[in-house]
Amino acid sequence: MGTFTYDSKVTVSFDDRVLAHLQAVIWSKLRRSETFSFTWTDPMRSGMGRTSVWLSPHVSIVFEYFGSRSPKLNPVWLDALSKAANSPAGLTVVPEPDEAAMAAAAAAAARAG
Repeated sequence: MGTFTYDSKVTVSFDDRVLAHLQAVIWSKLRRSETFSFTWTDPMRSGMGRTSVWLSPHVSIVFEYFGSRSPKLNPVWLDALSKAANSPAGLTVVPEPDEAAMAAAAAAAARAG
């Protein structure tokens, strides 16, 4: 389990694989100076509520990983997370697409390309 820390005040744990995908999407948006919200469900020990933060290039965020190896990024999942980040509700952790969804996306991309 890695951690995401916002403005040195809010820290939440995510699986390293989830965290790597979130980092890719967040960095991509912040590189373009885009601001957006990020909402997650709090862990049970915190009462199972929700936390939302406003991400901008001017706020310190830190990604810390438990493992030393970077996971392979799933482009279909990155696309789903990016679409969520660009929505009015902002970035939320959507489930990683299963093999069937990834195969369907690859087939659609092949037909379009």
